[in-house]
Formats: sequence, C-alpha cells, structure tokens
Amino acid sequence: MMFTYRLRPLLCACLASFLLGLSCHAQAAYPDKPIKIVIGFPAGGPLDTHIRLLTDKLQAILGQPILVDYKAGAGGTVGALFVAQSPADGYTLLLGNTGTMVINPAIYTPPPYILLNDFQPVARTAQQALGLIVNNDVPVKTLKEFIAYAKANPGKLNYGSAGNGGISHLVPEMLKQETGIDIVHIPFKGSAPAFTDLMAGHVQFMAESIPQVANYAKQGKIKVLAVTSKTRSIALPEVPTVIETGVANLEVVGFYGVLAPRNTPAEAIQKLSNAFKQTLETPTIQERMIAQGADPAFLGAEQFTKFLSIETPRWAKVVKQAGAKLD
Repeated sequence: MMFTYRLRPLLCACLASFLLGLSCHAQAAYPDKPIKIVIGFPAGGPLDTHIRLLTDKLQAILGQPILVDYKAGAGGTVGALFVAQSPADGYTLLLGNTGTMVINPAIYTPPPYILLNDFQPVARTAQQALGLIVNNDVPVKTLKEFIAYAKANPGKLNYGSAGNGGISHLVPEMLKQETGIDIVHIPFKGSAPAFTDLMAGHVQFMAESIPQVANYAKQGKIKVLAVTSKTRSIALPEVPTVIETGVANLEVVGFYGVLAPRNTPAEAIQKLSNAFKQTLETPTIQERMIAQGADPAFLGAEQFTKFLSIETPRWAKVVKQAGAKLD
C-alpha cells in the first residue's frame, strides 16, 4: 500500500509528460489533412487559373492535398463569408482578389464583412493589370474608337463583369467617369460566364485580368483595346496602356491573396505563408505567371496585413469617387 502511494506522484508526472508530448506532437503535425481553398467565383475564371498554377508545388511542400472549392455569388462575397464563418484551424482558406478583399466592404451597404476584423491575411500571391476588351463584332480597333462609338450610341452598349462590386465592375465605371460614355452594367457570377456572353455578343465590353484576357486574345476570340497598368504587359506587348491612348488617365493594378478565418493559429499561418513563398519563388512558376501577364508579387502574412490596411481606404475613396454603391 505504502509502495503504491509513493509511486502515485511518479505515475502522475509520467502521465502528464506523456499527454503534453501528445499535445505538442498534434500541434506540430499541421497540416494532417487536406486543405480547402475557397474561390468566390465559378470554375474557369482568373482565380481558378491562378491557383491551379500553384497547387502541385503547394501540395509537395505541405504534404497534403489542396482542394479547390467554388462558392460563387455577390462578387465573391458568398465565398468570403463562408470562409469567415469556417473553423479557424488552417484547413479552410480564401483565395480572394481586389474586389473580394477591399472593394466589396466599400461598395456594399452595410459592409458584408470587415476585412481585417474577420480574416487573417496569409500571403499576397500576385499583382496584375486588367485588359479592356470588346467582342469581335464591335466595329472598333482602338480604345479611342470605342469611346467614340459608345458616345454615338449612348445606353445601347453593355459591359459584363464578374459580379457586382468587383474590380471588373469598378474599372468600367471609372472609365465612364473619365470619358463621359454611357454603357450599361450586366453582372455575372464570375468571369467565365461573362466571357461566354461577351463572345456571343450579348455584352460588348469587359475589363478583366490580363492572364484571362491574353488567353482569349491569343485564340482570336476577343479584341484587346488597352491595358490598365502604367507600362505595357509582357503578355500583350502590342497593346497600349490606357494612358498611352490619351482617352483617359486611368491606372489600375489588382492583386490576389490568401486569407484565413480570424484567430487561425499563428503556427498554421506561418507555415502556409512560407509554403506560398517557396511556391512563388519557384523559377518555372514565376516564368509561367509572367508570361500570362501576372506579377508573382509575394508578401508574407505581416507585410500583406500592412498592404491591406493601406489598400482598403484607398479603394474606399475610389468607390466613393466612382459613385458605385450596392445594397
């Protein structure tokens, strides 16, 4: 009896040490199951193309499958809210664009979410300009000709976007403000269906990310009038910038990034951020992104948070100046 009593503290200490070891092991095991990356748009759009370029390398680094899930609606808001309300365990992430992250909170009343209150930034993965494009049947070859054509046909031309509140909605509104043209907005649930209707002639004009634009342009399915960057795109070197055309003082560069639900463990955020860094520093991936028209502009979690804290009020000002508001 005395022997058992004396052993009890030793057994308790051993058990506590064992349980602590199990706990540490469980924390160190992240990730130990597949990671889901949610996109707030249908398959086949620019974000889908972007993540498909990164998936294989990410899986190799993290040692787990990367699953892509599409939750389209409200310019990416449906997917964003799904992630914000998911468990903060590092296994459900959002791949967002400029619209999802910094335009939607400014354009919707009330805001659907407060970005840095509801999400934890993980990594910025790319920056890219947009291409201003028209259906092949529109009788213009330059942006200057399109502006003149639109002014001669007020209210008769439509432009498509990936959804209300996104950058593909806001940039044409900015162009309208700059040039005084009257073209009608037709929102879609993502870029892929918008492109389908553009090529079918149901909408005549779009502003969309250069990788997507370059892909369709090289197939001869659309005409590209200008790009919104300060300098010409490597993917479309023959296409002038909007500023070069002389019809508007318009320069817009969008960005992509990965967000996790707020309160996701710091260890998971750091591991994910490092995985994206290694992936985006891979020479073959950089070459493919640049050839498509995107800049592999990685920012880690802390830098990306600072970047978003600057971009959010900047885009809120742009939204206000453009007069774009949605209920």
